[in-house]
Amino acid sequence: MNSNKPIYIHACGIHCALGLSRSVIHHSLQSGDAPGMQVTTDSLNSGGQTVVGRAVEPLPDIPARFSHQNTYNNRLALSALNDIKPEIEHAIARYGRERVAVIVGTSTFGMADGEAAMTAFLENGAFPDDYHYHQQEPDNTAEFIADYFDILGPVYTLSTACTSSARALISAKRLLESGLVDAVLAGGADSLCQLTLNGFHGLDALSSERCNPFSQNRNGINIGEGAAFLLLSREPRNHEGHPNTPHIALLGTGDSSDAHHISAPHPDGLGAERAMRRALADAGLSPAQIGYINAHGTATQLNDAMESRAIARVFGSQAPVSSTKPLTGHTLGAAGAVEAAICWHVLHHQLPLPAQVNDGELGDIPISQVSPGMALRQPAIMSNSFAFGGNNVSLIFGVL
Repeated sequence: MNSNKPIYIHACGIHCALGLSRSVIHHSLQSGDAPGMQVTTDSLNSGGQTVVGRAVEPLPDIPARFSHQNTYNNRLALSALNDIKPEIEHAIARYGRERVAVIVGTSTFGMADGEAAMTAFLENGAFPDDYHYHQQEPDNTAEFIADYFDILGPVYTLSTACTSSARALISAKRLLESGLVDAVLAGGADSLCQLTLNGFHGLDALSSERCNPFSQNRNGINIGEGAAFLLLSREPRNHEGHPNTPHIALLGTGDSSDAHHISAPHPDGLGAERAMRRALADAGLSPAQIGYINAHGTATQLNDAMESRAIARVFGSQAPVSSTKPLTGHTLGAAGAVEAAICWHVLHHQLPLPAQVNDGELGDIPISQVSPGMALRQPAIMSNSFAFGGNNVSLIFGVL
């Protein structure tokens, strides 16, 4: 590994189609089935069918003093944050409110609330009394989190489409390495809305069934919603009373921007390859030390083809690969954090690797896929996120 200190993950909270409680999340990952993956026939303007990933557990109420920030996206974020509230409060008490930062990645922010408000306006001639335009501004969730926990350090939002929350984790690492803060609450939240569902449908990118990553029969993505947040610090977590609990860390990050096309990835995955190699170099690891790759794996023809080629060039067939999007849907701006949280669960709870859910017909996809019950054979995991405009991020997590 390199000489830089790792970035330790003190806590991780997630709520998506996998579930909310750890027992349900683990069952979903191991069974290959998730309670929130649902068929819908009333979400598309065309009236067609698609599959979406919903966060089906009840969401918490926003306290009255934050009523101006009461959006679905903020309640979704709070549902994930409540699971790690004690650790967040401990970090604030230890480091001080000014030394804790909040970085959120998102792409839909409060757009669903804006859609509902516009529907009410068209029907009634007025917006609902509790609707405010700022609720659908990109920075609303980050500001809400800072207000809710009374955090006074840097607070900002990144919106780079499907790499948004992966980039939030890169930014967290850079903030900590700069010494500007001592802890960062980083992650993402995105909720289902009509704009993105119909936008992807307009691109002929949606599947009418559960998505089929890396299969020669893949025909499109499922859109999902979710929230996931990681609490990071350069100081190891105190495991007093639990000496055998592993330290999970963000070991390395890599990014690139090939700007090949506004929506299509570079066909050979050159930017994706560059991001993966940069993450390995940042972590000081060789390809042979990566025991699992959580692929971006959207199940579109172009994305899966380019990603598999890039992985094959970097890793050959030695690193097992799976996409967990059949269990979560593509959670867009939250995807990087949601899949980072999945990696954290695999490492922290020593789970079997998430097996690839598809029809088994790989065709010309040159990768080694995860089979049911497969164990992690190396202590490091890579997670990929690739976005419109050729925006690419690879993250590496490991046990120390």
